Amino acid sequence: MKEKNTVAILCSGGPAPGINSVISSIAKSFLKEDWRVIGFNEGTKTIFSDKPKTVEFDFDYADYIYNRGGSVLRMSRYKPKDSEFNTKFFTKNNVKLLVTIGGDDTAATANRITKFLNKEKVDIKNIHVPKTIDNDLPLPDRLPTFGFQTAKNEGTSIAQTVYEDARSSGNWFVVSVMGREAGHLAFEIGTACHYPLVIIPEMFRGKKITFNKIIDMMLSSILKRKASDINYGAIMVGEGVFHFMEKDEILNSGINFTFDDHGHPELGIVSKAHILNVLLQRKLKELGIDVKSRPVEIGYSIRSCHPTAFDMNYCTMLGMGVKKLYDEGHTGCIVIAKANGEFSPLYLKDITDAKTGKIKTRLVDVDAQDYQLAFANMHYLKKKDYKEVSKLVKNPEDYDLEKILASD
Repeated sequence: MKEKNTVAILCSGGPAPGINSVISSIAKSFLKEDWRVIGFNEGTKTIFSDKPKTVEFDFDYADYIYNRGGSVLRMSRYKPKDSEFNTKFFTKNNVKLLVTIGGDDTAATANRITKFLNKEKVDIKNIHVPKTIDNDLPLPDRLPTFGFQTAKNEGTSIAQTVYEDARSSGNWFVVSVMGREAGHLAFEIGTACHYPLVIIPEMFRGKKITFNKIIDMMLSSILKRKASDINYGAIMVGEGVFHFMEKDEILNSGINFTFDDHGHPELGIVSKAHILNVLLQRKLKELGIDVKSRPVEIGYSIRSCHPTAFDMNYCTMLGMGVKKLYDEGHTGCIVIAKANGEFSPLYLKDITDAKTGKIKTRLVDVDAQDYQLAFANMHYLKKKDYKEVSKLVKNPEDYDLEKILASD
């Protein structure tokens, strides 16, 4: 009896809404042609061990999971070294296709694994499905990574409630949103909710990011609204601003951190909104401005929710698109489901930096018309406001947001 072909599915990184929709669609597409479908628990952590942690899918299980939140395959951020690679699992189970579901790191790791297997004469292809709520993979035509739209929808619901609280109570809120480097979530949630100010790393255009700059930008919005007799508001900050700060900037902030084994402050286990709110309150008290602000963190609560109809449909198409690209002989690529209904491969070699081996990050285009228009309609202090704001602070020009962004 001929041994069945196997498709192996590997998820890595953090959860994103729609993972199970992708897994379900891939499984159903291959099961109907009598393939085995195996998923890995803990990503690449055990794939090369003597006892890989796996799950085998049948139709009933694949059908059951398609609209669930979270991931039925446990996630891991483990990155195997080249020295760990071996062919055992792939040859033993007749794996013909490795499907990875994740962000840039996952795609790069899959590329390394497949190159090794091909070098060892193992006939296998790999196709990557672009998952990240950060929306930072360089897909064409502004196509979103799956999970982004659901996370944005969930985040917008929270952010709207926060803004209503601000208006009702006459307070300010400092809201931070996930996004390792890119500010897509913060920008789109903030503009959707008409926040008076959104701060993302891209708006600094490569210039140094400091806490002083960020706090003064917040004050720019607070002072502008206060001078206009609007005594409430909310400021959205993409957590990516922390990614671009120098280590000494963080250590000298006056905030107490715990440290990892390498001596780095463990930013991942503290609220970025809390840090920024503490620093803002310090500055407000120094200036004698009576404004209360509170922190809100929009983070893990938006990663594992049930996918919206958009992401369920999008993830279904991506899953079925994997089978289509495989049948056409593609490998080493990301599956792209275009808005016009077409599928195409985006080859990893075309979006990978030759020097670093990493996939290029898609950032918010701060020169695009939509960003420019949204930014122009935010509330922040300008030169024409100096006279009115001088009643509140001595040097209003210090809080001119455009000047702050232009400074080194």
